[in-house]
Amino acid sequence: MQVQLAGEARRPDRESEDFAAASPEALVLLDGSSSPTGLESGCRHGTPWYVRRLGVHLLARLTDRADRSIAECLADAIVETAALHGGRCDLAHPNTPAAMVVAARRHGAALEYLVLGDSLLVLEFKDGPPKVIGDNQRFPGGEELRRQVWSTVPGSAERAALHLEYALAVRAARNSGSGPWIAAASPKAARYAETGFVGLDRLHAVAALTDGASRYTERFGLGSWADALRLLAESGPGELIAQVRAVERTDVGCERWPRGKAHDDASALYALL
Repeated sequence: MQVQLAGEARRPDRESEDFAAASPEALVLLDGSSSPTGLESGCRHGTPWYVRRLGVHLLARLTDRADRSIAECLADAIVETAALHGGRCDLAHPNTPAAMVVAARRHGAALEYLVLGDSLLVLEFKDGPPKVIGDNQRFPGGEELRRQVWSTVPGSAERAALHLEYALAVRAARNSGSGPWIAAASPKAARYAETGFVGLDRLHAVAALTDGASRYTERFGLGSWADALRLLAESGPGELIAQVRAVERTDVGCERWPRGKAHDDASALYALL
């Protein structure tokens, strides 16, 4: 793999809750699940700490455990990261740090992939249109609340209250069997990831994007996925994120393009195979 990656926090004064890393054989991209300010998590470390350690452990497992499936590698990484918390963290807390996950590795003559949550993996084939994998843990029970959040004024007390209500609803349901699955403290979540194999002879490249970067196509419609892949190949992930930021600055009130945050952590990775 020849890999390019870029990331940018949603605000200069905040640490990004995304994480991206790669080796010549594998790549990982994580998007931490952010929480409303003041919402307790039971963890003294925080989401940025969690995503970095989970990402590093997952990349290590992908490269040194070819005998384990990619979902088993994620489960192993979740267990190893949970052990690092120590006894002072309440990992049973519904708001314990968690993350969406994209991972891929060369496995023999194929690319093995995994996606859990609303981050995306885009397969660029030598022939035919791109295939987008991900956004596979939606929460239908919270969609009305989510729309209500988007209909309010950013920064207002009303939006803050609705955002908290939505966050609490998601956290009460996730990893319970009645809501979305996400990589948190239980390895069971790895069973619900979308996984598969694609022959390397069919692929030209792959891209991985957190939802802050996938706004390029998914929210703002700046181009098709073929256009996004072309931009990544010709100008790199940093330029894709820059174009997303430029549009966000024209709509800081989230009126033309309704969304939960005017800006979000954004990370993108492009790997030529």
